[in-house]
Amino acid sequence: MSKCHDEASSLAEAKLVDCSVCKYRALLAENKCVLGDICVAAQSGRQIDRFFKRNPQVAPNYLCDGFWERRAIASRYAPLDMIRNKPLDRDEVVRRVVASRLPIDELDDYLHDTDREVRMMVAERIAPERLIALLSDEDYLVRLQVAKRLPFGQLRRMAHDTDREVRKEVARRMPPFALSLLAKDEDAEVRRIVVSRMLPGDAVKMLGDFDWVVRLEAAQLAPVESIAELVDDVEPYVRAVVRQRLNDFLVEDN
Repeated sequence: MSKCHDEASSLAEAKLVDCSVCKYRALLAENKCVLGDICVAAQSGRQIDRFFKRNPQVAPNYLCDGFWERRAIASRYAPLDMIRNKPLDRDEVVRRVVASRLPIDELDDYLHDTDREVRMMVAERIAPERLIALLSDEDYLVRLQVAKRLPFGQLRRMAHDTDREVRKEVARRMPPFALSLLAKDEDAEVRRIVVSRMLPGDAVKMLGDFDWVVRLEAAQLAPVESIAELVDDVEPYVRAVVRQRLNDFLVEDN
């Protein structure tokens, strides 16, 4: 949206706002509200935000306002104790704001919120040891956030998640000695991450993989005495790596 369009919208909206009946009209003289630019009565999130930024003491008065955006913005500026005692809002945007501000040990009411972005916010903030409550969340984006923060000792519980993006994140974080759990994953992209981080001895298990990139990674990592079976691999890049490693090994051995 262009600046000109924004200005035109603000001017049009200003005509709909009557400062004479606003209980905060005294703020006009203090330059703490400006018709068409900084206004709590406007239907513009930008104007409302500017108003609360200059007048945060007024925010508590709008925590139960009829306009969801005004409630959401007021929740950013109101004292924590006031939003902490506020009942769960009917609008998901307001709940996202509240969930972003509450202390991490006060998020239980939002763990199974109907809105996935609220649950994602909780998964980003809650103590890692409590993420187990979201392991089976119906939305993969929530589970992906869980996989990014779950303690290493719990990651194996997500090794067989139904979504490959979640399993890819697990493969990036799982300790190398435990990566064998994902060695036979159905998705080649997951296995590529797995083999790139495996211990050399475990990489031997990947030498016969159907995906040539996996075999290539395994051929570069596995002990040289185990890779001879790939000397005639159908993929030229794999053959080249295997033959080079075997030749280097023979030279060193001599």
